[in-house]
Amino acid sequence: MEGVSVRKIKKICVFCGANSGKDVAFVNAAFHLGEVLGKRKIDLVYGGGKLGLMGCVSTAVAQHERQVLGIIPSACTINNLVGETCGKEIKVATMQERLVMMMELSDAFIALPGGFGTLEELFQMISWAQLNIHNKPIGVLNINGFFNGLLSFVDHAVKQEFITPRARKILISATTADELVDKLQAFRFESDPALSKLKWSPSSSQKEKLDLTLRL
Repeated sequence: MEGVSVRKIKKICVFCGANSGKDVAFVNAAFHLGEVLGKRKIDLVYGGGKLGLMGCVSTAVAQHERQVLGIIPSACTINNLVGETCGKEIKVATMQERLVMMMELSDAFIALPGGFGTLEELFQMISWAQLNIHNKPIGVLNINGFFNGLLSFVDHAVKQEFITPRARKILISATTADELVDKLQAFRFESDPALSKLKWSPSSSQKEKLDLTLRL
């Protein structure tokens, strides 16, 4: 990455499935991502528990003696539904509170293969970046082409002018963990001039009215 300014990333939030998936490559990639984060001295923020790919990546990070923080809704801890979190655990009341805390405590975001929950988290972070709520890099680890269809759909939405070319740059992709972390570190946020005028102060009861078209 010679000649490229590198973003300092200390904590990465990983979104991924509570299942292991059909392909053993998903499990191997989750463990490898955890190893890469550990070797690069990057701590993990994730959804808590030890199920599926979530358990794989958190275990690998912990084995490399990096901090692991699981943020989990209290409802999911009843009857040990998701298993014991590998590291420190913070319980929250709602899914939205969980996602907000993940955003605040992380420097970047990575999505591994997963289902509806993983996709919701991924696109929520993308939408918040587009709205200038945060400017942190977001990427998908495209293992064995798992995200090919999703990436094609996003490109299709750009062609149909529902997503701007500028907003498309928010979503990064790579096929290996090392390549993806490198891309996250090299990411430079390019905000929409109109959307950058939005004021998201917690004390604001009303958002600034803008004459614009939101392509969400």
